[in-house]
Amino acid sequence: MQAEAIQSAELFIGGSFRPSSGADTFDTIDPATEQPLANLPEATSADLDDAVAAAVEAQREWRAAPWQRRARTLLAMAEALESHAEEFARLDVSDSGNPIVAMRNDVTGGLAELRFYAGLASEVKGSTQPASADSVTFTERTPYGVVGRLVPYNHPFKSAVGKIAAPLVAGNAVILKPSEFASLSALEMARVCKDILPAGLLSVLTGQGTGVGAELVSHPTVPRISFTGSVPTGRAVLRAAAEHIKHVTVELGGKNPFLLFPDADVRKAAQAAVKGMNLARSSGQSCQSTSRIYVHTDIREAFIDALLEVVASLRLGDPHDEATDLGPLSYQRHYERVLDYIERGRAEGATLLTGGGRPAEFDRGFYVAPTVFSDVTDDMTVAREEIFGPVMSVLEWTDPADLIARANASQYGLTANVWSANASQALRTARAIEAGYVFVNSPGKRPLGAPFGGWKASGLGKGSTIEELISYTREKAVTIEIGD
Repeated sequence: MQAEAIQSAELFIGGSFRPSSGADTFDTIDPATEQPLANLPEATSADLDDAVAAAVEAQREWRAAPWQRRARTLLAMAEALESHAEEFARLDVSDSGNPIVAMRNDVTGGLAELRFYAGLASEVKGSTQPASADSVTFTERTPYGVVGRLVPYNHPFKSAVGKIAAPLVAGNAVILKPSEFASLSALEMARVCKDILPAGLLSVLTGQGTGVGAELVSHPTVPRISFTGSVPTGRAVLRAAAEHIKHVTVELGGKNPFLLFPDADVRKAAQAAVKGMNLARSSGQSCQSTSRIYVHTDIREAFIDALLEVVASLRLGDPHDEATDLGPLSYQRHYERVLDYIERGRAEGATLLTGGGRPAEFDRGFYVAPTVFSDVTDDMTVAREEIFGPVMSVLEWTDPADLIARANASQYGLTANVWSANASQALRTARAIEAGYVFVNSPGKRPLGAPFGGWKASGLGKGSTIEELISYTREKAVTIEIGD
């Protein structure tokens, strides 16, 4: 499906596409042109009830299916989706504004997650307890039933495909609620896979997070919820789910520190800081972005020079152009929010070294040039709050113990990057950092299967690992008395 040809869409419920039971719709906007791409339906409470009923029915058979069948089904999905890989990449470019090269990588990554979890299908198993003379005790893993998955806009296809893999393999049905700012690839995924998955096992409902998204979280027949997004919305999800004592995992924001010691290679560190920001993947719209850069005073000037040189080499432009590194931000309200953060940085006394807004050569589109502030202090807004855009803050340090305290003085604890030529120093620092994932002398590339998830306000639960698969099941213990 070519994004330019999309005029309207329907909800995917019970194995087929159908209109919403309500009349409300919303437009999804191309962030590069600010023109509508598609008119999408607002799913209603009745639509959600239909999706849940279909999911309950489909899941009865699916949970009883042998793990080999579930694995084969996910592998078949991966094959079918891969045959449309370029179409999905271009669809995400138009819908999210991310550049084409990055979206091709996202498609590859999403398909890899499908295959990864298909390979783990046999690991949904229990254990036995030490035997006694007159009884046997064992445990088994049982799927929850219906899982609600709410995914973000920054990596539309990768999130939609990758985030349904574990619950499906574990034996659940899934109701997927994509971001209202990037829903198209989730709908197209359903279209490609509708004859592969049992009818009702997957539904895709479009609409506002405050509408059908909130209703999905609070629906009494959906006992398992997984959400990826902002901290404020994550708190709202947890509050709503608490009413029914649901099992909830949340992958939330980050204000990730990049700690640069004076013995590090300044140029390599500068390249890694820019790559770690995910500027050339999602214009900094990444929970893993290395937006707080702590640089030792002795190398501050050399690092800033190298950082500005790397930033200047990035090309901002049409995301469909193969040569583009950064596209626009994904939607207007977020674009305005990022610009407001930049103005607050200036007003609070930070020095703007480069960037700062939409370049003059762009008369439309939600473009923000890569922005670097220096002379930033820990109390400034740009150093404390997640901006989720192409904005980096450079802070100075001199004392290692103070550095650790400052890096940890944040509500967030998702990732951190440590750069040092001294292995002992790097390891001690990595162990002292309060974060769920620490990279040492690395820009932040995560191998498939490594557990990803935050501490503190950055989240609950782990993803991309066998622990995520197991989290979509409940453990049941059984004791059998042995008669004479």
